[in-house]
Amino acid sequence: MIGAKLAKYRAVGVITLRHQLAYMTDFLLRSVFLLLILFIFVQLWSAAYAGTGEPVVAGFTLKQIVWYLVFTEALTMAFPHLCLRMEDEIKQGDIAIRLVRPLSYIGYHYMAFLGEAALRFVVHLAAGSAIAWCFVGPPAFGAGWAGLLALSAGAMTVAFLLNVTVALCAFWVEETRGLEFVLQKLQFTVGGMLLPIDMMPDWLQRVCAWLPFQAVLYMPARTAVDFAGSPLARYLAVQAAWTLALAVLAVFIYRRGVRRLHVNGG
Repeated sequence: MIGAKLAKYRAVGVITLRHQLAYMTDFLLRSVFLLLILFIFVQLWSAAYAGTGEPVVAGFTLKQIVWYLVFTEALTMAFPHLCLRMEDEIKQGDIAIRLVRPLSYIGYHYMAFLGEAALRFVVHLAAGSAIAWCFVGPPAFGAGWAGLLALSAGAMTVAFLLNVTVALCAFWVEETRGLEFVLQKLQFTVGGMLLPIDMMPDWLQRVCAWLPFQAVLYMPARTAVDFAGSPLARYLAVQAAWTLALAVLAVFIYRRGVRRLHVNGG
């Protein structure tokens, strides 16, 4: 019985992956945007390191910081806009169809999210690696790649739970895009996308340590560029803890929302 249920969710992920493969042109266009962003960051960080005259800043060399940005940007651009999809389902009444299917509503969206995010991540990582390779040379992180792989699945799971928690607010509010915008900006800043948490002031590092955003971007990228200096076991434990806490919160919000659901058309 459990195996049959798992097969259903696996099928959702596979179908989503195949569906996304039909739109490779969209991926290539987004990759061009990624290349532009990374080119700008490479120039900014090159100037910053040249200005300091130091080969290592806060434990990062220029090569490490450029590859760190490749990993954080690839992960950021891998996450689909879940809030928009779920908001439309709730507002238009399509959620009624989802609820009668023999699949968990959150579980369905989770597998669809993973299927799409995994493909996006691979494509954007390949595109970002090309420009980083050209400017700072090939990666030499060794076991860092294994660390990135180990933490990426947890990063996508935490990202999904953060987004689904915001998206489920559509049961109460008309628009969730403003909340999604705030969530994205928190990931950009205190999540360590634009700047590694190691380079932030001490007081801000302590704040970030109590937030879930570091588990999405900072931890996988930091482990990839400096596997020896990254506590992989602790990072995995942090991701697991936030996964559990956010899953409980998401299920609570979902159950409260379904109780008050009124479908007005479809």
